[in-house]
Amino acid sequence: MLGTRSIQEELQAIVGGDGLHPATSADANCGVSPRWVVEPENEQQAAAVLAAANSAGIAVVPRGGGTKLDWGNPPKRADLILSTARLNRIIEHAWADLTVTVEAGCTLQALQAALAQHGQRLAFDGLWPERATVGGALSTNDSGALRLRFGALRDLIIGATLALPDGTLASSGGKVVKNVAGYDLPKLATGALGTLGVIIRAVFRLHPLCPTASSLTFAPSSWQEMQRLLPSIQDSKLAHTSFQIRATSGSAPQADVLFEATEAGQAAQKEHLRSLLGSTPVTDSSSTRVWQARQDLFSSVNENSVVAKFSVLPSDIPKSIEWIERVSDPRKASWQAVIQATGLGWLRYEADASWLGEALVSLRTQFERAAGSFILLHRPTSLRTLEAWGNAGDALPLMHAVKFRLDPQNTLNPGRFVGGI
Repeated sequence: MLGTRSIQEELQAIVGGDGLHPATSADANCGVSPRWVVEPENEQQAAAVLAAANSAGIAVVPRGGGTKLDWGNPPKRADLILSTARLNRIIEHAWADLTVTVEAGCTLQALQAALAQHGQRLAFDGLWPERATVGGALSTNDSGALRLRFGALRDLIIGATLALPDGTLASSGGKVVKNVAGYDLPKLATGALGTLGVIIRAVFRLHPLCPTASSLTFAPSSWQEMQRLLPSIQDSKLAHTSFQIRATSGSAPQADVLFEATEAGQAAQKEHLRSLLGSTPVTDSSSTRVWQARQDLFSSVNENSVVAKFSVLPSDIPKSIEWIERVSDPRKASWQAVIQATGLGWLRYEADASWLGEALVSLRTQFERAAGSFILLHRPTSLRTLEAWGNAGDALPLMHAVKFRLDPQNTLNPGRFVGGI
């Protein structure tokens, strides 16, 4: 291993005097403090930084906007933060082909603003768009309510360039929507939490920006009524864009349906939905506030807060609330949940950490028995020893093999992913 002075000088030679600085307490990752922060300004510098770190045996934590640093397990080591802050350009917007090539450090908000100038968008509504970056959203496999109509980010990405730990710049895919070139590195890197390679740039397919949108919110009197209504809406001919359910401990559920179409089209769709709902109370709104409900779960999290992401079959959505209520003691905890019609949900608990640990283990067991998943995103410091990901099943040996193939020295984000990868 190179000495501290040697690797520091090597990194400074790669990125220049402004590209390397000592880490501060604000750069800590799940309580693990790095020594330096490096900010390459092009893909060649990023690759060279990784090669130097890999040779020196130091651990690298990729970072975009820093909005999800507490997701996953605490890293086993974190010597160097590799920030994509200066890799923030929109390289090419081929608006006639409905594609865009963008560097990983570009924020989601900046990207959407540029695309909107040509009446287009990346059909993705990620968390904290003003700070979150393209690379961070891909690495954490973030997924908003637009997934129902347009798919997840892994369905929208068609090409990517990754910097691998040995300094290789690996590209896969291309700039056309129908693309079958090479190995599917983009999808491999999506959701890998930066453990396989550092995403440097990505190519996405785009969709037209819809000029008008509105929502209907309906409030069944009980979860039994919600269970009756869900399949009738999901199996109908409605052309809705998003469909989410909001639930709070001790209260009846509410559901929101988003329509994007002409005014005449929206009116026809709403009328159809009202006919399906019958006498269920309905509110019409042009406000987008209800679609911030998922992000609101992360507001003001503290040492008594847990935010988890879970998945179930769409038909099991009402059952998932039953499981949550069965585990929860109203004298000790309160909870809120936002669940998409795809079966993805987010749950926030407020309770004493000493009670939360046992409840979370019980909930995870129930979800996994039903072929679902239960992943801890934010949790108190006292619960960081609790595995974030749950059981990976028989996929774990293959995941370890892929990790060893791309990062044999365990340089990138060691320990943060499933099974301690």
